[in-house]
Parts: sequence; structure tokens; C-alpha cells
Amino acid sequence: MTAMTPLAVSRQRLFPLDPGARELCAALYERACNHPIISPHGHTDPSWFATDACFDDALSLLVTPDHYVLRMLYSQGVALEDLGVPNQAGEVLVEPREAWRCFASHYHLFAGTPSRLWLDATFEEVFGLNVALNAASADHYFDHINACLAEDAFRPRALLDRFNVAFIATTEHALDDLEHHQMLAAQGLSHRITTTFRPDDVLDPDFPGFSNNIATLGEKTGNDIGHFQGYLQALRDRRSYFRSVGAIATDHGPIDPMTADLDPGAAAKLYQRCLTEQASAQERCLFRAHMLTEMARMSLEDGMTLQIHPGSHRNHNQRLLQRFGRDKGADIPTRVSYTDALAPLLNAVGNEPSLELIVFTLDESNYSRELAPLAGHYPALRLGPPWWFHDSPEGMLRYRRGVTETAGFYNTAGFNDDTRALLSIPARHDMARRIDARFLAEWVMEGRLSEDDAFELIDVLTSKLVRDAYHLDQRPLAP
Repeated sequence: MTAMTPLAVSRQRLFPLDPGARELCAALYERACNHPIISPHGHTDPSWFATDACFDDALSLLVTPDHYVLRMLYSQGVALEDLGVPNQAGEVLVEPREAWRCFASHYHLFAGTPSRLWLDATFEEVFGLNVALNAASADHYFDHINACLAEDAFRPRALLDRFNVAFIATTEHALDDLEHHQMLAAQGLSHRITTTFRPDDVLDPDFPGFSNNIATLGEKTGNDIGHFQGYLQALRDRRSYFRSVGAIATDHGPIDPMTADLDPGAAAKLYQRCLTEQASAQERCLFRAHMLTEMARMSLEDGMTLQIHPGSHRNHNQRLLQRFGRDKGADIPTRVSYTDALAPLLNAVGNEPSLELIVFTLDESNYSRELAPLAGHYPALRLGPPWWFHDSPEGMLRYRRGVTETAGFYNTAGFNDDTRALLSIPARHDMARRIDARFLAEWVMEGRLSEDDAFELIDVLTSKLVRDAYHLDQRPLAP
């Protein structure tokens, strides 16, 4: 390969091969691609939008925050230090240009991955690059992207406008001061850019510093967290604080989807044992399970959408965790089961149509066996989109084929990108729209849908479902 190798991004990528289906897919995609992007579940840095400062360089924007990129390179023996990833002490051992060269020289490793599709689309459509990334073109890329990032048109808010992002949510823990979201609210932008309440730090007894976190929760809310009712009120107050800057959802990442519905006395005793660090592993699991049901009840009170995404063994690589911290690509899917696990919560609140409970999975074997039947019955339950390792063309197709016949389309929650990498957002949404157009076109060709149904459904899948799932219908969004 040379620097003159063309960057070939097909305008009909991911479309079906059958000519008739391909033509219909193109028409459906043309309709879908103009819908505004709604990104209600993600992990971008809120300081980007609050300060609206220029991004530093190509490396810190496109490589170091993206755990999809890091995990692939690390699997091939590339040291994270050589990619410019800071260690736990905050030290960066290489210059950004050298780290970018390392990334570029290994870019061929992403062939066949969704990351390659996202990145190539970003390089061509966002930065106007027309040659492939490799070792020979590394400096050209780095200089060109950095020159773009110095322009006002590439500031964070300008990019949101360019990408037609009508709404975006970041994710913060319960004890976060929300400094940047307070700034956004003061600037009148909280209707478009908001936070999500992620209370694992004060709900999970296995979370590092749990007892200290509960003490801080009491200090921040002025509640007596020495007893269970005071703790519950502190959580309500913290949810209210997040809502004051625009939050519409909560987000929960337990290792498994176990729920419980204890009587108040048993819950209070269990809370005391967890608070004083006397609880056994089984008791800590039971408390975490009960608190998911408490969160669901609070969502009925305040209207916040509740998201549960279990099934990830976080920080599997302990050596990497010790050297670089969390979220460096070392999270691995685990097998989970939902039918029995969710029964206590669903029997408590699952029959409430006003509750929006979105469940994600990393265990695809659950799609047709458990999740589609559950979502096809309980009014409160929706299926989240294919997530993380399954946020891919084949993963999206497996999802549609696994859930649609049982749950239909309307018991799903639309698409979300779940990303830390800002520039991958339009590319990810574009991929989802292409795959949905493909799926619908193929079903029309098979006689399973009419063309009229398909054109109605592409609007539903792209826009309506996500608006419904996150109660966005009555919320003013950016044009």
C-alpha cells in the first residue's frame, strides 16, 4: 500500500446483493438518512460541549478515548503507551504524532470490523480525506485532521450541528457535581445536551469505596443515610438534581440482571450490613438486586427511563487496569439469563405502561429465548439495540432476526451509539439506518411486509421508537 491508495467508501455499503432488494434498500435509506440523530445513551465528555473548545489533536479525539480501537491493537501486541494512552499517574510517554504513526501502521488490523467502517466513513465524510490510512499516509492524515480541528467548524457544538444531532446524553455517576452540565443548563443547552444518572457507585456494595460513597451521598443531599429510608430519600434527591440539568434516564451496569423485591424491614437490615461492610457476597448481590427494583419504582415516580445493561466482566485484564485504569478495552461479555432474574422487578412494576424499562444484553442467545418473549408481554419492557460487541452489521441483523417475530418492531427502543468517541456517532447511526433499510427491503422482497409498511417502519425505527422510549415527544429538541 502507498499513500496514494484511494480511500474507497461505498455509497451503497451494507446494502443487499439482490438488485430488487438493493434498489428498495437505497430508497428506504434515503428516507432514513435525513432524520435527526437522537443519541440518548452515550459516554462522550460533557466538557467538550460546555466549553466548546477546539479539540487538541487527531490522536486524543479518534484513538485514545475509543476502547474499540485500543482493544484490537492491544490484542496484536501494541503497547498502550505507544498509542499515547496516559498511565494511572497521568504520564504520556510518546508524542501525539509518534502515537498516531503507530496507529496508522497497524490500521490494517481493523479490516472487517465495524470500527474500520466507522473510521473510514469519518475520514472521508467529516475530514474530506481521499487516500487510505497507512504508515505512508500517517503524517498527511495527522496534519490534515489537526488543521481541520483548529477551525471553528470543527468545534464540538458545530459538529453536533453538522451531524444533525438533535439530542445527546452523556453519563455521570451519582456523586458527580455535574459542573459542565450546570454550565450547559446556564447557557440554555440542557434540552439538547444532558446527563444520565449512573448510580452504580452508590447502589452496588462491590463498587470501590461504597461506604464512603454513601457518606458523601448523605453530605450532598443533607439526608441521614444511617437508615434505609434516609438513603432512599438521598437517592430521590440526587435523581432530582440530575433532572434539574435535563436528565431523562438512569443507567445501570450490574454484572448480572438479578432483581429482588424485599419487604422494607429485610431491605433495611440488608442495607445496614452492606453499609458496615459485614455483608456476605450473596447478601451484597441481593442488595444490588433489590435496589434495581427500587430504582424502577423511583422511575415510576419521576418518569426517568431506566436502562439495565448487565453481562460484562469489567476490567478482565487486571494488569491493564492497574497500569491504565478502567475502560481500555478489557471488558468481556458473560453469559446471563433474564427470565427468572427479572421476575421480581417485573412482577412489582412491569405491568405499568408508564414505566420505560430498557434491557440490553451481551448474550445474544437470549434474544429469541427470553428477551423477545418478555418484551412481547410486559408493557414496561423494551429491548435495547444490539450493544457493544454486537453494534455491528452482522450483530444488528442477528438482533432483528432474533427478536422481530416475537417482540415485533414496536417493543424495541430504537438505536443508540453508546460511545465515547464523538466522531463515530454519525457513522454508527448511519450503519444502523443502512442495516434497518436492508432488513426491511429483504422482508418486502420475501412478501413479509408491504412497501408501504417498510416506508412507515423506517421512520419508526429511526426516530419514533427512541423518542417514545426516552419520553422525548414533548421535549424541545434542536432542529
